Amino acid sequence: MRIAPRPWDRRLFYTGGAERLIVDAAVGLQKHGHTVHIYTSYHDPGHAFEETTDGTLTVRYIKPPLPRHIFNALHILLAILRQLHLVLTLLSLVFLGKEQPYDVFLVDQLSASVPLLRWGMARRVVFYCHFPDKLLADGTVAAVEGVKAAPKGQGGLKVTVKRLYRLPMNWIEEVTTRQSDVILANSKFTSRVFKHSFPSIKADPVVVYPGINILAYQTSPPSDTPEINMVKSEKITFLSLNRFERKKNAALAIQAFGALPGAKSGTMRLVLAGGYDPRLADNVECLGGLLKLCEEMGLGWEVVSPKGVPDIPLPGKRDNKSVDGVNKQVLFVLNFSNDQRAHLLTAASTRALLYTPQNEHFGIVPVEAMVCGVPVVACDSGGPMESVLDPDRLGQEGAGREQEKSTRTGYLLPPTPSLWTRALLSILELSPEERVTMGSAARSRVTDMFSLESMTKGMEDALARAIEMGEVRGVKPREVFVGFVGLGLGFWLMK
Repeated sequence: MRIAPRPWDRRLFYTGGAERLIVDAAVGLQKHGHTVHIYTSYHDPGHAFEETTDGTLTVRYIKPPLPRHIFNALHILLAILRQLHLVLTLLSLVFLGKEQPYDVFLVDQLSASVPLLRWGMARRVVFYCHFPDKLLADGTVAAVEGVKAAPKGQGGLKVTVKRLYRLPMNWIEEVTTRQSDVILANSKFTSRVFKHSFPSIKADPVVVYPGINILAYQTSPPSDTPEINMVKSEKITFLSLNRFERKKNAALAIQAFGALPGAKSGTMRLVLAGGYDPRLADNVECLGGLLKLCEEMGLGWEVVSPKGVPDIPLPGKRDNKSVDGVNKQVLFVLNFSNDQRAHLLTAASTRALLYTPQNEHFGIVPVEAMVCGVPVVACDSGGPMESVLDPDRLGQEGAGREQEKSTRTGYLLPPTPSLWTRALLSILELSPEERVTMGSAARSRVTDMFSLESMTKGMEDALARAIEMGEVRGVKPREVFVGFVGLGLGFWLMK
């Protein structure tokens, strides 16, 4: 669908968290002349994106009267109730004349409020699906393309209770998502998983890839600060950026690197950087397991953090900080800063990014590496199959125009350490000219498919398509509103 050259004068409402994707989309839509308001039930200015605090975007923070969990349980139920409270508050503001009506609604992640927005305001709703929550909650991978779904737990009372609890939640997710007028997905992989997970929904999700601010990666960070000196090195560097969670399978990077002929020579290193929360058992156990693996493979290691290294279970008897730096082949960076991340991606010594998760919904990190001209080694599943170009995988998802044999931005491989080691050796053997060619191909691919402008255009087309459907007919918004307010008051009086 084509939009007139003059930007349509529309007011857009978005409900959800102020994630990077939504913040970037909102800024892009504003630049195209649209009015965008973000409503959210959680916004901490001290830990929020700058655009949501400096006046660039209008953010309405409605504090809910409900906690995010009760004794670390009932997360999804409370998330649904918090979102409904948010939308009921918006409806109250509109019907009381304290807020002007919106033309279209964009909802992401949680679909519970879609029917209330659609019927309560008689407006169209666009839903952006990152991944079905029913799969995220169970820790499963959808049974598509030969990948069998398998829950985290194998049995027992706790698992049974959780499955019973999830049954109505999963039903609500499917029924409310089905009410959306336009459904978007962040990748073709997610779109296929969506179709398999929600068989009653006949609509095919439209893929709108997340985009990145390309200009932000063309400016080098300061080169001589304490934070940069913490991670800077002239050694050949292989990089892995992931949260310290076991499902990210960072052990694959250590195993592949440790098998390189020169891994212990002191001329190269592996940097594992990511978010780490010492309050989360999974984070603590993951890091401890990775340190133990380094010990078993005879690799020296060090743990650093710009925020100070928390108490962690260190394997062996040696002190983490007592090892001579030249013998540290693996560097763990906990909660890295933006400058550290930018330096590691743009440093001349960085040879490749190792992206170890399987069946990742999209995965923005490979795109960030490619825009910096860094080759990517990733698992041959999920989103990277659409972002990374491997000429050995002709016909892969997202290859776009006819793929040439000479076009390569990385390697797509099964999660087998020996195959990854072979790919790293191939990257080390590249001539300077070949590295420049691969880097140029990677940057061009990001510019064509994963820029902020591409994402904004996809969002804009979807919103325009929803608006052109016209108002939702056969409903009287005021009566719907009064009914929901009555339910809300009843719920409140029963507390």
